[in-house]
Amino acid sequence: MNPPTAIVAEDEAHLRRELCDTLAALWPELLVTGEAGDGLQACALLEASPPDVLFLDIRMPGMSGVDVARRASGRCHLVFVTAYDDCAVTAFEHAAVDYVLKPFTLARLEDTVRRLKSRIRQRAPDVDALLGALAARFAATREHLRWVTASSGDEVDLITVDEILYFQSDSKQTRVVTPQRQVLIRRTVKELAEECDPRLFWQIHRGTLVNVNAIAGMTRDFRGQLRLRVKGRRETLAVSEPYAHRFRHL
Repeated sequence: MNPPTAIVAEDEAHLRRELCDTLAALWPELLVTGEAGDGLQACALLEASPPDVLFLDIRMPGMSGVDVARRASGRCHLVFVTAYDDCAVTAFEHAAVDYVLKPFTLARLEDTVRRLKSRIRQRAPDVDALLGALAARFAATREHLRWVTASSGDEVDLITVDEILYFQSDSKQTRVVTPQRQVLIRRTVKELAEECDPRLFWQIHRGTLVNVNAIAGMTRDFRGQLRLRVKGRRETLAVSEPYAHRFRHL
């Protein structure tokens, strides 16, 4: 009998590696035949060689996990990987797919592996109805970013968005500034602006997002450009003209 196979699709490389390593420890017989960092890569792997199991991040660049899952429906068993409890529970209640919440826990992955082993030789379910419900839920209630991850060697830090004072472009990376530290992540300000709650983070410059709760006051430089003072920081943040209207009523 051939060993069971899997594809792991997760856009954060260190989380993808962590998931693969944990699966290898919990289910040594499982053969991970491909890893994808975005939805388009996941689709290409799926079409080239459909696996027995597809571990699939619900939100990925290129093509959403829901769209990828439509192509996988009835072809392989699905495990959604998500940071959003509401979506995950909805999927799990239907019992057609499993889910893993980020950040992963060993106990949760053990439960998932146990369930997969019991159904791996069964026909993969058609989950089109479930995917329609998930897509409708995403459209009705947009989920916002809750945390970002920053790597330093073998260490991975989780930083909740409430801790973050501002995001700022720094060469090809983005600087994440909290009251205690600064770290660099490989996400663009444009991507972060689309994922953050717009009521909490305001774009004030093409390369800057600021937490509105961190704004301590405003000033103008010698050229008359509006700048924001940030709580607990000495630097000020430039507000470019297209975003200055946010502060004219203050």
